[in-house]
Amino acid sequence: MLSPKRVKHRKMQKGRMTGAAHSGNTLTFGEFGLQATTCGFITNRQIEAARIAISRETKRGGQMWIKIFPDKSLTKKPAEVRMGKGKGAPEEWVAVIKPGRILFEIGGVDKATADAALRLAKYKLPVRTKIVSKVDLESTNVVSEAAE
Repeated sequence: MLSPKRVKHRKMQKGRMTGAAHSGNTLTFGEFGLQATTCGFITNRQIEAARIAISRETKRGGQMWIKIFPDKSLTKKPAEVRMGKGKGAPEEWVAVIKPGRILFEIGGVDKATADAALRLAKYKLPVRTKIVSKVDLESTNVVSEAAE
């Protein structure tokens, strides 16, 4: 499972998820991708489950890129423990997802296979997503540039 090798501070604050993704919001490697439409946390287990679903559906053909990494720690205190006595121990690693972020990319497979694989991966994730293609994103960029 994905987790950082080293971190400067083991216990982090949760923070706020406002606004849209300004980085990682374009398809850079493959022709098809899974784009988040809502914000949330995705754990390393959920990323692994989606990765396995994609690789099984494509029968390990083509290429796959994981564009997110769980670099934020979430802590939890044990059940039935009284308040106080400090922050809990790090429990899991999550990736912070904002709307517009590309989560996975696929290349080297046909559209039907990519749609089926990304649809299976979509069910494994806690955020709402949509399947995008390089052609779709380029056409929306051209339309938005013409409007400006």
